[in-house]
Amino acid sequence: MFAMHSGSETMFQELEFLRACDELDNPDVEGWELFTDSNDVKIYRLYNKDTGLYSYKVYGELIGVTPEICSKVFTDLEYRKKWDDYVKELRIIKEKEISGIYWQVKFPFPLYNREYIFVHESRELDVNDHHVYVFLNKVHNFSSVPPPSSGIIRVSEYSQSLAITSNGKGGSKAVMHYYDNPGGMIPTWLINWAAKTGVPKFLTTMQTACEGYEQYLAKKNKS
Repeated sequence: MFAMHSGSETMFQELEFLRACDELDNPDVEGWELFTDSNDVKIYRLYNKDTGLYSYKVYGELIGVTPEICSKVFTDLEYRKKWDDYVKELRIIKEKEISGIYWQVKFPFPLYNREYIFVHESRELDVNDHHVYVFLNKVHNFSSVPPPSSGIIRVSEYSQSLAITSNGKGGSKAVMHYYDNPGGMIPTWLINWAAKTGVPKFLTTMQTACEGYEQYLAKKNKS
């Protein structure tokens, strides 16, 4: 859910960016279970027998928000700290030619916070008459980041792809594919609840953040 500047060593293959765009026009959900369908958001899930967890595919729209603005909001980590209430800590990591992100996420008491350490890359592609903004994330070990503090669990399995393009109606449509093993002893019902309610809520919050981005920039430039 983030974007990094170009110029760093790439950690993804070009084919991975193209695959992220594949389902913008033709969703492929064969074998996937429809998990929830509400407020212009459909979420499908696929069970992973090895972990007992699910991979998710999300199809949604942001009404009246252009893909360009969405991309800029993803890029702006400082802005993310203002509109995302679940951010505890968020910063860029650099080791030699590799750039990444440290992201600590607030979990409700009595659960421990989670920290995600990952590489992230973005591309702009022209695919099937669409101009597409693509974002890829995956866990990466940065030796400069110390072990997690007491009361924090480091996530060791996390990957995400996100592709955004115009919906042809002045807004954006997006497809996201992600897998996340938060670790620790989290009840299955809580994981299901977070997936079913958290993603649509996030997209609603994201839309509000996009609508307020120009005002945020104007205020920032005055200060």
